[in-house]
This record gives sequence, structure tokens and C-alpha cells, in this order.
Amino acid sequence: MAITLADINQALHDVGLTPRGAFHPGAEDNVPDLSDGQPAGTLVLAGNAGPAVWTAFSAARDPDTELLDDWSRDVIAPLAERLGAAALFPFQKPHLPFQRWAQKAESCHASPLGMFIHPDHGLWHGYRGALVFSSRLALAAADNRPSPCDSCTDKPCLTTCPVAAFTTAGYDVPTCARHLDSSAGVDCMAEGCRARRACPQGDVARYHPAQAAFHMRAFLKARRADGSLN
Repeated sequence: MAITLADINQALHDVGLTPRGAFHPGAEDNVPDLSDGQPAGTLVLAGNAGPAVWTAFSAARDPDTELLDDWSRDVIAPLAERLGAAALFPFQKPHLPFQRWAQKAESCHASPLGMFIHPDHGLWHGYRGALVFSSRLALAAADNRPSPCDSCTDKPCLTTCPVAAFTTAGYDVPTCARHLDSSAGVDCMAEGCRARRACPQGDVARYHPAQAAFHMRAFLKARRADGSLN
């Protein structure tokens, strides 16, 4: 029996991942060909929305010493092999256009904070990898819902940051990183970005404090590495 999108989505749920939409790639999408030279017929995004990935990751690995990227690769790569697909990752190099794929696969839009917002998940979601199939699977109708930000008049995300790192002019990464690296940044480090928490969309997907703190530590570590704190 041929594999269906429902089969793939269930397989992702079984390992703690959330299906994040699918589409039939064209040449303009820059999806790599499969190892046998066949072009990609269907790309299925795998990610997280809410606490499911954190529950699976923290049960299998020590979040204080292990990387979520490593866990993602160790889970998605064998799953792809079992399903007859190729695995791609947002952290592999050269980098692949996952954000462009996300916008094609489901209703995701750039928010005033720069990160993508989803009508159901708000800002509490991410992409961990993609499964690429040679066949063109039957897909559901495209999710073309508008951005929740279009109807948000107050924009609390732009007025809540204690150091005004987010404005209509963009995101001031060094200012944000310095705040997080100070005693004044304890709240953001422990509970997650205050501006992100101010968004009213997707409360049901909001990260558990331990998950939010894990991502904040990873963000600050990366900023130290890239010189944002210098």
C-alpha cells in the first residue's frame, strides 16, 4: 500500500514531532534532488508546536548537555529512511530556505518580532527538519489564513521588551543579548522572551518555562559565539 500524508503525519506524532504542512516543490523552491537524482515530488515539514518536542527530547536526552539539533537529526533521519524519504535540516550547511518552505506549506507569516507567527500556534513553534519524497502525495487544500498580526491593533510585542530591542525598524540583537547576559535579564532567561510572551496568539502552544529557558540559553550561547556581546 502506498504511503499517505496521514501515515507520515502519524509517524511524526509518534516520535514527538508536529507535522508542519506539505507542498509539491517546483524548481524555484530550491529543494535538493534525492540521492538517486530524482527531483523532489513532495516536501513534508516536521517541527514543534507547543510542548510535544520538549517532552520527547527531555525524556531522551539531558537538556543541560545535549543539543536539540542532534536529537532532531537522530530522530528524523531514521524516520525518513523507514518512510522512503530523504531528510533535510534547517541547521545543515549550506543553509536551506526553510522559512520560504514554511510559508508555502502552511499559514506562516513574519511577525513584528521577525519570527514567524501561525494562526493556531502563535509564536510558539519551530521547524526541526523536512521529509522529501519522490512521489507527489495527495495533499490537503492550502492553508491561506491571514496573519494574526494584521488584526492586532495594540501590538504588545513591540512595547513589552524592557530594553526596546524590538521596534518597527527591526531587532536590535546586541542590545537584547546584553540584557539577557545581565542580572536584569533573569525573567527573560527563565520564562522566555518577554516580548514573545506578550503576544496573545496561540496561548495553548505556549512553551513550558523549562523549554523556554532552554531556548534562551541556546540563544545567548550563540550570541556569545557570534560576537553580539562584544
